[in-house]
Amino acid sequence: MPVNPYQKYQQQSVMTMTQGEMLTKLYNEIIKQFSGAAMYMREPEPNITEINRALQKGQRILNHLRATLDHQYKISAELDAFYDYFIRQAVQANLKKDPKLIEEVIPLVTELRDAFIQADRNARKH
Repeated sequence: MPVNPYQKYQQQSVMTMTQGEMLTKLYNEIIKQFSGAAMYMREPEPNITEINRALQKGQRILNHLRATLDHQYKISAELDAFYDYFIRQAVQANLKKDPKLIEEVIPLVTELRDAFIQADRNARKH
């Protein structure tokens, strides 16, 4: 079966990412999915399928982030609590089709992403 050059490039770029770059990519995807879900909820006729798909994709990423936390560090417990809260908000937003529930999470995820971007930059300097 022929290999798609674009897929090969994407795979290679993921394999060469730093942990900070990978986290940034994951946070960006959560923001994208949650923003999309909120947008779909605000439509005159909400697209239930797309809302569900977007929220579940964001939740899967958050569950992955929770599963990969290294609990020997104090910050891991704090991140775990944040991720748990984000997941619970996504579930409630999905059940109630209330965009406000997920929109309150987006700035928090954005803030975490920005903090990890800065930490990655600082780590590269040393």
